[in-house]
Amino acid sequence: MARVRQDASLDAPKGLRTSVIPRRNPFEQNDRFGRFTEWIARAMGTPWFILGLTVFVAAWMLWNTLLPTAWRFDSAALGFIALTLVLSLQASYAAPLILLAQNRQDDRDRVQIEQDRQRAERNLADTEYLAREVVALRLAVRDMATKDFIRAELRALLEDLEKGDAAENGRARA
Repeated sequence: MARVRQDASLDAPKGLRTSVIPRRNPFEQNDRFGRFTEWIARAMGTPWFILGLTVFVAAWMLWNTLLPTAWRFDSAALGFIALTLVLSLQASYAAPLILLAQNRQDDRDRVQIEQDRQRAERNLADTEYLAREVVALRLAVRDMATKDFIRAELRALLEDLEKGDAAENGRARA
């Protein structure tokens, strides 16, 4: 079934056709690269990476010191220049990727802090509302008649009725 855009009317011709290859959202590509940088940063922060790098450097040095001269590609006498360049290249790419991952984490933290602040404001407003309601209930309860007050009023009414009956009985006898 064909999808119709919401803003397109049927009496207007369609615009130019798009290419066969669908275009990707640039934000999606940035997000993919951001996830990649975070993956690199997480991987470089593990003991397995350090262990792997140590094994790589040790193998490099052993290869270039113990094997025959024809098989060597980096001179131990010159201080393993190629190894130094490889490690420098790795570090030069690792540092910006880690910084990008940290920037993304900072953005997420900023959003989380804002959401926490909004949640705290809502909680404060709810708490203030509930406090006002509790105060209103206390005032209403304070103004309510207690059981003792009602009994005293009923006794007073009963005494008034008895006095009224006694006064009527006294007039009726007289």
